[in-house]
Amino acid sequence: MKAEMIANTYQFLLNGEWRESLSGKTIENQSPSDNTPVGSVQAMTENEVNLAVTGAKAAQKDWANLSFSERAELLYAWADQLLEMKEEIAETIMKEVGKGYSSAEKEVVRTADFIKYTAEEGKRIHGELINGGSFNAGSANKLAMVQREPLGVILAISPFNYPVNLSAAKIAPALIAGNAVVFKPATQGAISGTLMVRALDKAGLPSGLVNLVTGKGSEIGDYLTTHPSIDLINFTGGSETGEYISKKASMIPVILELGGKDPAIVLNDADLEKAAGDIVGGGFSYSGQRCTAIKRVLVLDEVADALVDKLKDKIKALEVGMPEDNATVTPLINEKAADFVQQLVDDAVGKGATPLTDIRREGNLVYPVLLDNVTVDMTVAWEEPFGPVLPIIRVQNIEEAVIIANESEYGLQASVFTKNVEQAIRIGSELEVGSVQINGKTERGPDHFPFLGVKNSGLGAQGIRKSIESVTREKVTVLNMS
Repeated sequence: MKAEMIANTYQFLLNGEWRESLSGKTIENQSPSDNTPVGSVQAMTENEVNLAVTGAKAAQKDWANLSFSERAELLYAWADQLLEMKEEIAETIMKEVGKGYSSAEKEVVRTADFIKYTAEEGKRIHGELINGGSFNAGSANKLAMVQREPLGVILAISPFNYPVNLSAAKIAPALIAGNAVVFKPATQGAISGTLMVRALDKAGLPSGLVNLVTGKGSEIGDYLTTHPSIDLINFTGGSETGEYISKKASMIPVILELGGKDPAIVLNDADLEKAAGDIVGGGFSYSGQRCTAIKRVLVLDEVADALVDKLKDKIKALEVGMPEDNATVTPLINEKAADFVQQLVDDAVGKGATPLTDIRREGNLVYPVLLDNVTVDMTVAWEEPFGPVLPIIRVQNIEEAVIIANESEYGLQASVFTKNVEQAIRIGSELEVGSVQINGKTERGPDHFPFLGVKNSGLGAQGIRKSIESVTREKVTVLNMS
């Protein structure tokens, strides 16, 4: 059945058909910019969710029997369809999650590139032969054939901030490895995710191989995550929700990409101009609504004044406004998010932090805030704001910077700015994070690099090859030769 949109109400894809829910209910998404309606998605019933999971399970068997090259053809066609729909999808991302149009368009292009690379990488996933004699002489007549097999049905749960890229980053590796997928997008972002699935359907998606589930997590989330036919859950979102899903998942594997409190550590010998540029770019792009955004600066006191002056100048140059105008700092996803950022700023200022920019807010639009003289008793030193606020914590030495960085409950990424690369590597080895960026901002990618977090920042490794491996298991066949 052809996908339709009736009066800005979007259908879901279930076993090859685009449908409206028998619940008769829809969920309206409003623009973060002006609260105008963007469109509505279906509020699916538990029975429809069950049909999505069982349909995916049935479709997976035939798909797994295809060669990697045959599976890759679908991914290539999907990437092409995304590029053909680039303008429509980018405009929807802009309206639905408040991202500047140029950034939204880049997300679509990056997603197409990701899918194509995944198709190529899938062809390079090979098994291995292990000679038993390498262990001891008594095992010389044994030969192990180790192959990778798909897990089955992958539940992909995506966030609002990259509603296409982080969705495809779960779906494409699962498909190339021979799995089926049940895709549950974040409610705010579900329209963008629906268009992405529409592109996949246009590419020739086999019936049931990817089923789209829409609805509120509070209503169908537990049913979905505990369904006995789900074989792995791949979730990106808040740490609290990720921990909850992990407990519910019980005996099935999970991949969790969660929050961060990424520090930028600036040493005395750093190139302050470059450091300031990367910190502002890393801290304020898409209004700081990224798990990999720089969320605090730990700077040695000797160079703090000079760095702060450069940060102020660069922050003043940021474009603040509506996504339609390609502004860097745009309205946050909802009023609750803006309220939380406001609370963090108010708490810090009330405890003695020095605001170096105007504290200004218009609805969901929070203007960029630079806070100097932040101390460890302030909530903003530890909580992830997911908004445009950057705290400066002045430290006396490197040891203090490392201690403060590691006291965080999060451990996603960190940046170290210094001309002494050897020292940077040594500091990096002490930081409890998944990735260390030396003389660069914290960020995801390139997409074939491993991407992971420790502590409350996640479980499992991603990055194209790692993602493919994570949705497969090894199967060993032992030949006993006489």
